[in-house]
Amino acid sequence: MTDKSPSVTIRDVAHKAGVSVATVSRFLNQNARLAPDTQSRVIAAIQELDYVPEAAARNLSNRKTNAIGLLLPAVGWDHFFPPMMRGIEAACYDSGFDLLISSTHDSIPLRPGRLPLGEHNTDGLLLFTGSMPDAEVIRLYQKRFPVVLLYSSAPQSLPIPHLVFENKDGSRKIVSHLIEVHGYRRIGFLAGPADNEDARWRERGYQEALARHGIPYHPEWVMPGNFNEENAYCTVKEWAARGLDVEAIFAADDDSAYGAICALNEAGIRIPEDVALVGFDDSPTSRLLIPPLTTVRAPIQGSGYQAAAMLAELIRTGATQEEVLLSTEVMIRSSCGCDKPAGEPTGP
Repeated sequence: MTDKSPSVTIRDVAHKAGVSVATVSRFLNQNARLAPDTQSRVIAAIQELDYVPEAAARNLSNRKTNAIGLLLPAVGWDHFFPPMMRGIEAACYDSGFDLLISSTHDSIPLRPGRLPLGEHNTDGLLLFTGSMPDAEVIRLYQKRFPVVLLYSSAPQSLPIPHLVFENKDGSRKIVSHLIEVHGYRRIGFLAGPADNEDARWRERGYQEALARHGIPYHPEWVMPGNFNEENAYCTVKEWAARGLDVEAIFAADDDSAYGAICALNEAGIRIPEDVALVGFDDSPTSRLLIPPLTTVRAPIQGSGYQAAAMLAELIRTGATQEEVLLSTEVMIRSSCGCDKPAGEPTGP
């Protein structure tokens, strides 16, 4: 990791931004709200000069923290996060690191050199997808600060270690199951967030399965679920009120499937007799539903463990695997119309 140049001071930042030293100090210490134009000039000056406050620079050069940081976006603690966290915590314990956790918020911009977690208080960062702008990821990489990306590939194809699920293959297989085994051709899709890499690959798998079976793609059959139970509930409730025109629904994650189940039950639409439903993730609750949910199993807890273990290895040795692609499998239960025992996977 490259040390900061001692020639870059808070006075340099103030001069570059055309403000007083006191204004820059207030910005760095979050003591007062600045006018938007003033804040923008200060941020631009900090970025251009690559300035890190003196206290942070001293921490960087003088000590190790023996801590790993996990940065999460401002998301609800749904069914996905607890198993992921168990995996991360176990790997940190096994590797002898403490774990620090923080979340980011879209309304509060990340300030260069003033991240809630980073060089000043951790030895490395696990970055959940969407938790940090690409520019900050690139900055950390250029400083050789250890980073592992969770569920997203590296920006600008940089050799930053990252861990992702085999999303497209799992989606293609579960949609193909609906087509080949049950004969469904009108298959709706509850999509994830547009800016989420997992969501994009899962939608691509859905589209590929339709194309391979000669089924036209209908944009009106793709509705927002946003990896959120409440969003999916509202979407499917409105869909049902208009007259559900599909035979099956593929939810891009299990939380969306749970919302869909509530909306379908309220509308008196039976699962799977009137409409089949499948999901993605295989959250612990999915096998306990009535009917049990057919879904794609992603190794959520294992992914958390492996990502944290990769980061620990990177911190201690300076190297780890650049990309880990975790396989997925379809878990056949009753919500798709099958009578196999709960939890029985499909064949290859």
